[in-house]
Amino acid sequence: MDFSQRLQQVAANPDSLTQIGRGLEREALRITPEGGLSAEQHPVGLGSALTNKWVTTDFAESLLEFITPVSQDVDHLLGQLGDIHQFTYSQLGQENLWPMSMPCFVGNEDDIQLAQYGTSNTGKMKTLYREGLKHRYGSVMQVISGVHFNFSFPEAFWDQLFGEQEEKARQQSVSDAYFGLIRNYYRFGWLIPYLFGASPALCGSFLNKSSSPMSFEKVGAGTYYLPNATALRLSDLGYTNSEQSSLKIGFNSLDQYLDGLKKAIRTPSEKFAQIGIKQDGEYRQLNANVLQIENELYAPIRPKRVALSGEKPSEALGRGGVEYIEVRSLDVNPFSPVGINADQVRFLDLFLTWAVLSPSDPMDDAELECWRDNWNRVVLDGRNPDLQLKIGCNGERLTVQQWGTRVFAELAQVAAEMDKAAGNDAYQKTLSQLQAWIDDPSLTLSAQLLDQVIAHEGIGGVGLSLASNHREALQGRDYQCYNQQVMMQEADDSVERQQEIEQADSLSFDAFLDDYFADIQ
Repeated sequence: MDFSQRLQQVAANPDSLTQIGRGLEREALRITPEGGLSAEQHPVGLGSALTNKWVTTDFAESLLEFITPVSQDVDHLLGQLGDIHQFTYSQLGQENLWPMSMPCFVGNEDDIQLAQYGTSNTGKMKTLYREGLKHRYGSVMQVISGVHFNFSFPEAFWDQLFGEQEEKARQQSVSDAYFGLIRNYYRFGWLIPYLFGASPALCGSFLNKSSSPMSFEKVGAGTYYLPNATALRLSDLGYTNSEQSSLKIGFNSLDQYLDGLKKAIRTPSEKFAQIGIKQDGEYRQLNANVLQIENELYAPIRPKRVALSGEKPSEALGRGGVEYIEVRSLDVNPFSPVGINADQVRFLDLFLTWAVLSPSDPMDDAELECWRDNWNRVVLDGRNPDLQLKIGCNGERLTVQQWGTRVFAELAQVAAEMDKAAGNDAYQKTLSQLQAWIDDPSLTLSAQLLDQVIAHEGIGGVGLSLASNHREALQGRDYQCYNQQVMMQEADDSVERQQEIEQADSLSFDAFLDDYFADIQ
């Protein structure tokens, strides 16, 4: 069957297209009123960063992460994210949230304090993992912020696509379909940084620590940019790891992916061994392997399954197959108080549905490198109207506009079916707006932001202005899904849960780590 036939097959049951599961994770740095990195501890009013289900921290104490539950409704999802932001602002005092992916001014790497999670073995391991990241890649790279989009198709979708199946066969079919989606994401996902990349410029304090060979232009006292860049966060300046580039983790099946991942967490790294695991009795990293743990794998998309207590991500996947996927290539939208808007979510719905229904041949290492090259071109020069991308590895080339128009023609079919199922025209309106962005690169988020950065003669002024506007918008809204009391109760309960975890520990930290890594010794 071709794409159109598969689409008609799943659309025969409207639940296939209206019951999609979505969750959001948004990262944001806390900043001082002057625009510098906050030196304050995690706000007490937000409860425990280890156990609060809505508000935690990522790499640093100052790097907040907001997490929504799974939702089947786009507006409800964004309402939840808005409520979490609104409550957070009520606990921030004079601080604001930096509205961009690339960090604010960072004077010294030592100004970035690693996230702290208490005295439990689990909490200490989370901080030690970050200690390892700091020694391996430097702290500044780790405070780059992004938005992660978690996405799953409902059972009705798989029922329509595959018919009745026994549990094991269904698990295999679903995993295979998600890996087909992942391969198509590598092939065509550069559309996401083209449309929604929002890191064309960065603060010179970041650049000083990256030794980049790129030919930047400068504006103001210390902001650097590339004229046609879309998402420097996804370039070699951002989340990259040369040690990982040799891993060759494949996406042709769950088994191939898990084999590659297991190899990575068992393969010693000469470079990381030089850091040392312990020095003067103090840990410096969890181990000296290419990956300390699976989370260290940098990828624009990941297959996922909710893990049971004590279960590693790969063990969860091996047990039950792929349950959902995590899209990790979204920059923070600087023009949204919550870092993402409804049009972006709807586009991702369309794109991921198209990617799973479209043919997706197996992909070898050479083809994967070819597509990675396309991503890199779009990230650094995506708004250049003359930029051409390779089609596979056969040498044929098309411009971003030609490629985008081809893909959008099929996305339009998905939008029509999704709107028909929902009884409105929201998806077609989103697609129509974004088609204009394909035709005119000056409408993209990166172009809009760069215009403001140049007009304000620097990233700092734009960031402070947007942060102030977002604070006002969030403090002036009404709760939509939760309320202040519910949020405060979760903060209080999270502190109790952390204390219970700490009291339940029976092993020393050394013994805990030996136990955790027993299978890879």
